[in-house]
Amino acid sequence: MTDRPPDAPRRIRLRFAAELRFLLPAPYRGGDVRRVHDGRSSLGHVVEALGVPLTEVGEFTEAVEPGHGPGSGGVRSQVRTVPRAYVPRAGDALDVHAVRRPQPLPPGTPGPPRFLLDVHLGALARRLRLVGVDTAYRNDSDDDTLLERANAEQRVLLTRDRGLLRRHALRLGAYVRGDGPDDQLRDVLTRFAPPLHPWSRCPSCNGSLVPVPKAEVAHRLEAGTRRTYDAFTRCRDCDRLYWPGAHHARLAATVAAARTAVGSAEHLGGSRDSGGGSGHAE
Repeated sequence: MTDRPPDAPRRIRLRFAAELRFLLPAPYRGGDVRRVHDGRSSLGHVVEALGVPLTEVGEFTEAVEPGHGPGSGGVRSQVRTVPRAYVPRAGDALDVHAVRRPQPLPPGTPGPPRFLLDVHLGALARRLRLVGVDTAYRNDSDDDTLLERANAEQRVLLTRDRGLLRRHALRLGAYVRGDGPDDQLRDVLTRFAPPLHPWSRCPSCNGSLVPVPKAEVAHRLEAGTRRTYDAFTRCRDCDRLYWPGAHHARLAATVAAARTAVGSAEHLGGSRDSGGGSGHAE
């Protein structure tokens, strides 16, 4: 590093993975960001100030030139991982990678992944429950309640609120991509690849569904439903009844798409583990 006057600008360069660029301000969405650094802020702080929550970052890396001693001729630059607490130096050029998919849970976190959704993701919550994923959701939870519950129950907080994801007290979180619930479901399933158990959870409350004899619930059914359907399940928690009614084909299509999404994520993860990919660990 060359000498420079103390008041000279500390210019750094950040190269963002394609998957992260939509989170950047419009002028930077090409992914190549050059900034004047204050000499004090950590790399993680700089990235979050640009609009990218650290929940979405897999790792930071820097290309390191090899030495020029004997035997170093023709050796390519090597890549080293840089911690988020690193304070960039003048002239640094750093790569910001997206989280790998499927994303493993941190060590010590019980699996499989369980989720907590913010108040704006009710349609996604119903779809996750439909495919049997443990999904907590209330439409009246404020940010502090969400953060406390996610931490206490070791759930991944799913949200499109980047400010919430930047809360340092949050242990597990993820930004949900996609404007519609079907795209959002695909995003969550390909990111975390949770095991699916379709038709096993109540879409309304997340309770477990169990088969119930028709005779036991016949008094609760409309006449047309009694004549047409014979297979019923009941929620252990809220006592709602379910049967394969008029919307079953549409729901079955959602289940089939979910299975495809998880299958593709597991295939990608297997390819990376066997050396066929270049995923980045957390």
